Amino acid sequence: MRLVSLAALLLASATPAFAQSAAPVDVAVPPTYPATPPKLIVAISVDQFSADLFAEYRARFTGGFARLMQGAVFPSGYQSHAATETCPGHSTILTGSRPARTGIIANDWIDQRGNARPDHKVYCAEDERVAGSTFKDYTVSDTHLMVPTLGERMKAADPRTRVVSVAGKDRAAVMMGGHKVDELWWFGKDGFTSYAGRRMPPVVARANAAVAKQIATPQAAMTLPTFCQPLARAVRVGDKTIGTGRFERAAGDIAAFRRSPEYDAAVLALAAGLVQDMKLGRGPQTDIISIGASATDYVGHGYGTEGSEMCLQLTSLDQSLGEFFAVLDATSVDYQVVLTADHGGSDASERHASHAIPDAVRLDGDFTVERIGKAIGQKLGIAGPVLFGGVNGDVWYDINLTPAQKAAVEREAIAMFTTHPQTQAVFTRAQIMATTVPATPPETWSLIERARASYYPPRSGDLLVAMKPRVLTLPHPVVGSSVATHGSFWDYDRRVPMLFWRKGAGGFEEPFGVETVDILPTLAATIRLPVAKTEIDGRCLDLDPGEGTTCR
Repeated sequence: MRLVSLAALLLASATPAFAQSAAPVDVAVPPTYPATPPKLIVAISVDQFSADLFAEYRARFTGGFARLMQGAVFPSGYQSHAATETCPGHSTILTGSRPARTGIIANDWIDQRGNARPDHKVYCAEDERVAGSTFKDYTVSDTHLMVPTLGERMKAADPRTRVVSVAGKDRAAVMMGGHKVDELWWFGKDGFTSYAGRRMPPVVARANAAVAKQIATPQAAMTLPTFCQPLARAVRVGDKTIGTGRFERAAGDIAAFRRSPEYDAAVLALAAGLVQDMKLGRGPQTDIISIGASATDYVGHGYGTEGSEMCLQLTSLDQSLGEFFAVLDATSVDYQVVLTADHGGSDASERHASHAIPDAVRLDGDFTVERIGKAIGQKLGIAGPVLFGGVNGDVWYDINLTPAQKAAVEREAIAMFTTHPQTQAVFTRAQIMATTVPATPPETWSLIERARASYYPPRSGDLLVAMKPRVLTLPHPVVGSSVATHGSFWDYDRRVPMLFWRKGAGGFEEPFGVETVDILPTLAATIRLPVAKTEIDGRCLDLDPGEGTTCR
């Protein structure tokens, strides 16, 4: 198989230390977890890396994933809330808090009070108050994240702590990095960028030069490994054919670069360069770097999750992670890794249908909030949009409705949503707020409990609508470049792996359900950072494979 070479290209262009040989990996299983705190925390999110994908490919991994599987493996980590999207998912990973506390209820929401845009739409990682910022061309900001990240807590306890965040998407970098970062970089329109006015360090400039050179070079099709070949079967989705792609790319095609293994290789290479140039983990304090690998999500949306494209993507990511860990090994820094995902995902309905799942269907293209709102307005004699939002998630009433109109609109909306054959449930604001956030295992939660974990009253909708399982919320007919998606209340979107690894720590596997909000208190315990239980939703997971405990 032709492996993606971008990581090696970037490493070769950086400091000489990158050429050092990797330290051997200790695979022995000791009786206890190391007694001293790690010097560097490495938190990796693989966007749309569902527990299902992990289970499907774990026997095929030989690189970075294989190393992580030598540690503490939690194959059923839950993004336990209902809003299984990129922004809310990333907001849970290093805050220890669910969206009901982080305030990040979705990738975007409706704000009729503070937003003068006609559609009132706000993106989760923007500052809509900035003059000239639009929903599609926004000013990136951390202003909507309502809680501190682990890096912020570490820096508050020891100002010498360096907090670094790198990702393919701005919302991943912002939600894991938080409000007080030393370096924060995401891939913009044509290279890595950051907040306006931030100085670009030499390693980022080198990375951008290498990326530009890589994008300008056409890429030949990758060779399919033997185990990927049975997956290479063409599937027709609308006017597209998916399932047999091998990431051949024309020179200058940035969209294809993003939707390929090259993208993650670039992010990991920049992360490795920042670790080296900033000498992370080599001071008296513990540092932290968060990394958002976004290509799996782009591949999942563009090609689905069960074709040759995803097989090549995960095989290549496994290799890139291995290269990244080899760079960290060469520094001799004692580092603790956690890898998880912001949400899961579902394959294209057309391929599900050929794989014995005929009830996996696309959303009815005529079933939209706009159509429902228009019908309600005509029936009640109310001008205006009446409703905002989407049929899978939050729905807001027009803020200008009178109390009597609001009550009438709610009755009609509930009736129209509920009677559609693809709807599973409709919950009102009052019903959700009357529900206690559960303390039971996440796999046992009811739908309204999942909704409550996503519900932040200042931003959330007046209604929350859930589609039936296996209804892909990308409507028929397919329009645009995406053929598959995520975002449902169901476990194929909620369940993700959580993998912890540290040299000399040994390993075990725990199949019972845990939550991504457990990551912050777990890591905080390893560096002996106190975190008040009342400030977060998660709990510490014991990483010691023996009789000791890391949850002090």
